[in-house]
This record gives sequence, structure tokens and C-alpha cells, in this order.
Amino acid sequence: RGLVRSRGLGDVYKRQSEGRAIVSKEELGNGRYGYIDKLGSYVINPQFDEASKFSEGLAKVKIGEKWGYMDLLGKMLINPQFEECSDFSGTLARVSIGEKWGYIDRYGKVTINPQFDSASDFSEGLAGVRVGSKYGYINKTGQFAINPQFDEIKNFSEGLASVKIGQKWGYINKNGKYVINPEYDDTGAFSEGLASVKSLEKWYYIDKTGKMIVEPKFDSADKFSQGLARVEIADKLGYIDKIGRYVWQPTK
Repeated sequence: RGLVRSRGLGDVYKRQSEGRAIVSKEELGNGRYGYIDKLGSYVINPQFDEASKFSEGLAKVKIGEKWGYMDLLGKMLINPQFEECSDFSGTLARVSIGEKWGYIDRYGKVTINPQFDSASDFSEGLAGVRVGSKYGYINKTGQFAINPQFDEIKNFSEGLASVKIGQKWGYINKNGKYVINPEYDDTGAFSEGLASVKSLEKWYYIDKTGKMIVEPKFDSADKFSQGLARVEIADKLGYIDKIGRYVWQPTK
């Protein structure tokens, strides 16, 4: 009793985080979600209409039409009251009430009133939000640090964020000033001083001045991590260093 016996338990547990794995409706057959440990024993009984992985000690769960948050023991810390919500990122989470987005703290207190048409997680102290058809950035008091003026935006990374005006992407600093003008078809985040950008169907890498460091030739290009980046060329994946030399030749 209290043990999930399933040939697919290993697959189920691949969805675990923080020592808890979600068991889905299909696996339980009773129309509810619960959580099990590594042995397959229930640690939180099936009772939710929808559920998510744990993140920073909390999981968002849905009862009826509303979402709330519970701790690792299954105690509901923030009662279901939101139409939509995100995982906590640091001390804040995004929540939707009445089709508007705002932010709450880990006690469920509203720190930024729901007022935005969409919102993203905070990154480097700023979060992207949409008002009408335009995007800007707010600080953690809810005040606009950069007024809505962009057609699309991405999170700040290493002090810069990529933003789209019309059909082209460029990069701004936290004052909202362009440091690299909009001229790219797509962009990645800066990591270890370099960012991948796309022009004329090919990806390449630039530095924070917009100077090309690795020439355009990739069909996709990930961000750098520990001096290496994964790239794709002709359906083959390889790894390059920060001057574009292959350290792992592209293979299928």
C-alpha cells in the first residue's frame, strides 16, 4: 500500500526534482497527480488536477481551476488562487489574476500588482513585461526601468539584453541604450563575453562591441559554457572554443 508498482517507474522518476517525482493521471488512472520518492512510495498523495516539479522547495499545483504552491511535505503554503503562475525564481514568482500578470513573494504576498499583459522572470534585477503590444523592463519595485517600446525582448545576461524592433534584433544595456544596433535576424544571450547571432540563415558569434569573433557558418549555435559551445552544421553536432576552433569535430 502506498507504493506505485509500474514497469515504467524509472521513466517516471526521470521527471523528479528535489527528491520528488510527479506521477501523472495516465500512470495512476484516477484522474489526479501525486508525488513519489525514489522507491516509488507516495510522499504526497494523489490529489491535484495538475502539478509541476519542485523548484527551490516549492511546487505549483492546481486544484480545480486555480493554482497555488506547496512545500516538500505537501503542505499548501500559498492557497490556490491564481489562473496561471510560474516556478519561483529567487524570491519571486509570476502570477496571473484576471488575465493580468504580477509577482508574489514566497509567503504569497503580492509584491508587484497584476497589471501586465505578460511577464518574465527577473534576471540581473530586471524583468521583461508587455503592456499592450510593446515590451519593456521593470525593477523589483514594479517601476519601469526601460519603458515599453520593443516588439520582442529577451532576458538580461552579462549586463545586456537582446531586443527586437521591426524585424531585427540588437542589444541594449540596463539604461535602455543600444550598445549593438538592431541588425540581426535572431540572437542568443551573452555568456562568457560572447553571444550567438543569426544573419542570412547562418549563426555566428560576436563580442559585446558587436565585433564578429567566429564567422557565420552554423545552422545553430548554443551559448558558451566553460569555454566551449555546441554548434550544428549540416545536421552534425560539434563543439568549438572561443576562437572558433573545433575541439570536437561535427558528427551525427
